[in-house]
Amino acid sequence: MKKFSFCLVFTILFVFLQSANSQTINNKNKALSERIANYDISVKLDSEAKTVSGELTLNWKNTSPDTLNELHFHLYLNAFKNTQSTFMQESGGGALRGVGMDKNDVLSWGYCQVSSITNTKKEELINSFSYIQPDNKNTHDQTVAKLMLNQPLNPCETIELKIKFETKLPKIFARSGFADNYFLVGQWFPKIGVYEHSGIRGAKNGQWNCHQYHASSEFYADFGVYKVDINVPSEFIVGATGILLNEKTGSEGTKTLSYLAEDVLDFAWTCSPKFKVIESEWNDVKISVMMQPDHLKQADRYIESLKIALEYFTEHVGPYPYKHVTVVDPPLKGMGSAGMEYPMFITAGTLWKLPDGLRFPENVTIHEFGHNYFMAILATNEFEEAWMDEGMNTYFETRIMDESYGVHSAWIDFDFYKQGDLESKITGYNYSEKNKIAPSNQFSWLYTSGGYGMMSYNKPAVFLSTLDKMLGRETMDNIWKTYYKRWKFKHPSTKDFCDIVKEVGAIKYEKLYQSNIKDFLYQSIYTTRVCDYKLNSISNTKIEPDYGLYKKDGKNLNIRKEDAPQPKFKYLSKVNLLRLGEFTVPVEIKVTFANGEEKTTVWDGKERAHIIKFNTDSKIISAQIDPDYKNILDINLSNNSYTLKPKKSGLWKLTVKFLFAIQNVFQFFSAFI
Repeated sequence: MKKFSFCLVFTILFVFLQSANSQTINNKNKALSERIANYDISVKLDSEAKTVSGELTLNWKNTSPDTLNELHFHLYLNAFKNTQSTFMQESGGGALRGVGMDKNDVLSWGYCQVSSITNTKKEELINSFSYIQPDNKNTHDQTVAKLMLNQPLNPCETIELKIKFETKLPKIFARSGFADNYFLVGQWFPKIGVYEHSGIRGAKNGQWNCHQYHASSEFYADFGVYKVDINVPSEFIVGATGILLNEKTGSEGTKTLSYLAEDVLDFAWTCSPKFKVIESEWNDVKISVMMQPDHLKQADRYIESLKIALEYFTEHVGPYPYKHVTVVDPPLKGMGSAGMEYPMFITAGTLWKLPDGLRFPENVTIHEFGHNYFMAILATNEFEEAWMDEGMNTYFETRIMDESYGVHSAWIDFDFYKQGDLESKITGYNYSEKNKIAPSNQFSWLYTSGGYGMMSYNKPAVFLSTLDKMLGRETMDNIWKTYYKRWKFKHPSTKDFCDIVKEVGAIKYEKLYQSNIKDFLYQSIYTTRVCDYKLNSISNTKIEPDYGLYKKDGKNLNIRKEDAPQPKFKYLSKVNLLRLGEFTVPVEIKVTFANGEEKTTVWDGKERAHIIKFNTDSKIISAQIDPDYKNILDINLSNNSYTLKPKKSGLWKLTVKFLFAIQNVFQFFSAFI
C-alpha cells in the first residue's frame, strides 16, 4: 500500500512537472504573429555551380473572407535571368551599387526555376504555374508567377504545397549572390505573396500584393515559421536567420545545418570557408559575427555598435523579440551584399584597416539592425511605403549615432575635424534639392526621375526629427512605444502611424503651437512642398512724445515740456517675416533688445508675409527664426536671422558647405544600406 501510494504520488508529481514544463515551453514558443506563411525547406549548395537546389513545403492559410482560385509567388532571382527584366532595365543594366553584370560570364547570371508543384493529393500543378507582370506588363520579367488552383481555397482553410526548385545565385552586385566562395543567399526561394482582402490599404476587393522585383524597392511578406535544412561542403562556415538546432556530418564531405526561425517574414543565410565567427551576448540575445580574416580586429566595432542599437531600441521603442542576431562582414568582392537586412540577420561592411575615426562599420550596423524593427517586426510594405522603413530607420540611426558617439564625432572622429552641432540639418539641405520630385508616400519604383533615396530616407528622417523637437523627446518616444506595441507583427500603414501620432501628440502640439498636427503630417508625407522661412528685416522707429495738451479732470491743461510725464514707449519696433516655401509650420521667433531683454513669440507660419510689432523702451538689435533649430525641414538656414550688428557668418556658411560635402560622402555609402 505504501509502495502504491509512493508510486501514485510520484506519478502525479511527474505529470504535474511535465505539464508545467510543457506550459513553459508553450509560453516560450507562443506565436507572436498570425503565422500565415510557413516553410519547411531542405536545400543543397553546389559551391562550384553556384546553385542552391532542393524542395520546400509551404503551408499557407487563407485568413481572408474570400474564396481564392489562385496564389501568387515571388521568384526574385529571375531579375538576373536576362537583360530585359524590370530590375535590370531600371538599374541601368545592373549597375545598382557601382558594379554591373558581366554579360559574357555565364556564372554572373541567376534565376529561380520551379520544376514541380504538388498538393497533398500528389497532384502535379506545374502546368498551372505561369509568369505574370502586375506592375508594368514587361513580358521579359519573370519575378512574379501565378498558380491556378485545381480547387478553390475557402476562407480559414490552409493549403499545403510541395515545391521543387533550383536557384542559380548571380555574381554579387545587388544584395544576393556569390563572390568566389562567399555566398549571401537572400530572396532565394519561391516565396508566396501577401493576399489583402477588402478594406486593407483601401482595397475595394481582395487582391494579391505581389510586386515585381524593382531596382528601387525591397520586400513585403507574411509572417510564419521557417524550418530550414542547409547542406554545404563541410569546410564552409554558415550563418543564418533563426536558431541553429543541430549540425550533422553528411556524405561526400558535406554537412547539414538545421535552423528554426519563428514569427519571421523571410529567411536568409550566408556561408564561406573563410569566416571567423566571433560570438557575444546582450542580455539573453546571442550575437554571432561572421568576420573576414583580414577584418578580424574590427569585430569589436560591430559588436559594440550592435549592443548599443539593441539597448537603444529596447529602451525607446520596445523589446527585441528574438534570441539571436547574426552580423555578416562581406569580403571586398562581395560588398554588393553589404548593408542589407533580414530578420535576425544583417550584413554590414568595412575595409581593411579602416580607422576607428571613420565610423562606417558602426553606422551601417546600427542602421541595418534598426530594420529588424521597421522591416522585420512592424513589417511595413517596403514596395509601397518605403519611407516607413527607410525613413523611420534613418531617423533612429541619426539619434543613436549622435547620442552614442557625440554630435561632434558621430560619423567622423578625428582631432583635426569635428562635426557641427547641426549634423542632422545637413540631411535637410541634401533632401531639398529633389524635394519636388514626388511625395514620400509613393510606390518606390515610381520615382522615375530619381529621388527614391531622398524621399524614402532623408526627407522622412528630417520631418520626424522636426516633429521630435517640436513635441519633445518624451512625447515622441511615447509615440514610438505606442506604435510598436500596437502594430508589431501586423503590417501597419502610413495611416496607422499617423493615427498614433495624432492620438499621442496632438494635444501637446496644438497647445504649444495652436495648430493642427494633421496639417504637419499631411504636408510632410503626402505633398512635395518645400519649407523656407526668411527673416526679411527689423526696424526701430523712435516715437516722439506729445508735449502738447494733457487732460486732467476732463480739462485740457498746458504743461511745460520739462514738467510733462515721460512717455511709456520710446520705440515702435517691427520684425518682418516672409514665407518663401509652400510648406507651412508654426515657427518660433526670438527677438533680442539692446538692453539685453529677449522675447520669444510663435507665428503660425501661414501668411506669405507677417509683421510682429513691439512697443518698447529699447531697440531691437537682432531676431532669429526657430532659435532652437526645431524646424529641420527649413531648407535655408542662412536667411533665418537678422541683426543690426555687423554679420560674421562667412565662416559658418563655409562650415555648412563643408558638412554638406561630408554628408554626400556618406550618401555614397548609403547605397549599401
